[in-house]
Parts: sequence; C-alpha cells; structure tokens
Amino acid sequence: MKYILKLILATAVLSVTQLRAEPLSVAEQGYFFVGGEYSTNAQGQQIRSQQMFVQFQKPAVQKYPYPIVMWHGGGQTGTNFLATPDGREGWATYFVRQGFSVYVVDQPARGRSGFFGDVYGKTRKPNAQAMSDRFTAPKLKSQYPQAQFHTQWPGTGVSGDPIYDQFFSSQVEDIEDVNVIEKLNLAAGVALIEKIGPSVLLTHSQSGSFGWLIANAKPELVKGIVAIEPNGPPLYEMALEKNGEDFYKDGPVGRVWGITRLPLKFNPPANQAQDLNLVRQAKPDAQNLVRCWVQPTPARELTQLKGKPILIVSSHASYHVPYDHCTAKFLSDAGVQNTYVRLPDIGIKGNGHMMMLEKNNLEIAKYLTTWVSEHIQ
Repeated sequence: MKYILKLILATAVLSVTQLRAEPLSVAEQGYFFVGGEYSTNAQGQQIRSQQMFVQFQKPAVQKYPYPIVMWHGGGQTGTNFLATPDGREGWATYFVRQGFSVYVVDQPARGRSGFFGDVYGKTRKPNAQAMSDRFTAPKLKSQYPQAQFHTQWPGTGVSGDPIYDQFFSSQVEDIEDVNVIEKLNLAAGVALIEKIGPSVLLTHSQSGSFGWLIANAKPELVKGIVAIEPNGPPLYEMALEKNGEDFYKDGPVGRVWGITRLPLKFNPPANQAQDLNLVRQAKPDAQNLVRCWVQPTPARELTQLKGKPILIVSSHASYHVPYDHCTAKFLSDAGVQNTYVRLPDIGIKGNGHMMMLEKNNLEIAKYLTTWVSEHIQ
C-alpha cells in the first residue's frame, strides 16, 4: 500500500508537469540509422551490426545554425535526454524549445541500436546498488569528499523508491571492452555528422572520449563540444577509496592517449601512445582533487581540436569532481583552449553525475544553451 501511494504521488507529479508545459512546436521529427554492416553469424545467418539509432526533432522556428547531437554515457541510452524519471521535461525537449535542432543517439550495441552477442562479445550488467552509490545517492556511502553536497536527486535514490526504480529500469547492458565501444561510436559518429552536416556534440561521461575522437577525425564538421563530466581522467581509471587524500587510487590503464583509448593526431606526431610520456603532477591543484597525469613540457599539440569552442562541465557532488579538471588541463597543455566550469561556481549547487535527470536539470540546460548560443556561431 505504501509503495502504491508513492507511485500515485509520482504519477501526479508527471501529470502536473505535463499540464504546465507549453505545447512544443516542431517542424519535423523522426529517426534513422547510420553506419552498420552485414556479416554472417555462427549459424550461417546474415545479420547486421554496428549501426546506430538516431532520433531527431527540428523546431518550427530554428534559431541556431548547427544542430546539437546528444550522446549518452555508459550503461545508458538516449532516454537520459528525453525526460526525467519523475516525469519532467528533459534536455532534448528544452533545447528544441530554445530553437535548436536536436539529435539523440543510442550508442551502437545499445538500446534501439540492437545487440548481437556473437559480434560484440561480453557485456557489463547494471547493478542497482552500484548505480545508487555512484549516481543517485552517493551521500549514503560518501566514498569521496564531494559526495556530501549531493541534494538534487528527485527522491531517495535507492531501490524501492518509484523514481529510482524508473531510473534503474532504464539501465542496460553494454560491451565490456570499452576499446570496442570507442571504435563503434567513432565510426557511427563520423557517419552521423557526414549525414546531417556541421554539428555541436553534447557528450556525457563515457561518450566524452567520442567527442574528442570525432572532432579529431572530422574537425570541419564538429563546430563545438559541450562535454558533461567527460570520460576521464587522463591515462588511469580511478578506483574509489575512502582514506584521506588517497580517496582515489589508480585503477587499470584506461585512456592510453590521454583522453581517449584510440589514437589522436598530435604535433609533433606520436607514433604510439607511450610517446606522450605522461607524468603525474607532484601536487594536486587544490585540496580534494587528484594529481593529474600530464604531458611533459613542451607538450605535443592536438592540432585537430585547436580553435574549437569547448565547454567542460563538472557538477558539485559527482565522483567526477576530483578529476575532471585533469581533462581540461590535458587539453589546455595540448594547445586546445577550453572553458572549464564547476556548476557551484556559477551558483548551481547540489548536483551529481546524472545532472540531466535531477531536480534542477532545466536550470543547467539554460546555462548550456546560453553558452552555445554565445560561443558557437
């Protein structure tokens, strides 16, 4: 009975939200697939894999020249941008209301893009406790210093809460080998922007590396990048600990090319990842931040990314906060100017990693659309 009452209340929130929203004026909407190829499976059957599902909306009055491509992170699908688990408007709709054409993808081998185990290999399965600890209720375990500031998740953030249950229902298996994930998304991403033309990439978490790779491959078609807590930090994965300044420890080597697993174009050229010769800072930039892995001086430059408007956003209370500055620093050292913004520094407080789903998601969306309109023409 208690659960049913919670569900009724959550539904009531959804109904009120829908009633308050102004009608959305759309000139065109639909979907398509990009990329993909045919192959034969072990049973001798012809299958198609590597394709990427893309849905889009174009506003009745388009105010900005370049569409926004929204790319979700690991274990997620494009639903992250369509609405929130408690029924409020998502970033995709908000951007359309502001006059942007918006394309929302499901990564290859994810969601509506389809999955073939005999092609993609082993998967990683979502875990309710881990998702709660990392995304929706990090304060309960406080595995890193900033977790204490998390206040914006709409609900308790744990299993049994109807809003959390909606969120966890959206989690999906994804490919275990992240190198394969990068390869698939690079190919599909290039196919997408070749189809729709010059675009702005809005990436989140795992897809952060895709933005750098696609811009590296097609610099003329990527007009800017908005990276929401992008995949990082440079070089090593981070393993959460809970003991003083060592609250993060090195996990396995992840992004061997600094900010990606796949090669990037540097000047002077780096023929292999080891040529970057990354070294760790002697001291962190500030308290409760990790020591970054950086290039020695003089650093090689990322020539394909230079001159692009790039915004990197960190929240107030995410596990990314201790290290996202390292991604911004890596780019800056490589000659790629970027704007690195911590949301609390502009008065937006209490958010975690899944900020597009949290209570103040549209306040953040407003900041993003304003930044894009002012910096990408």
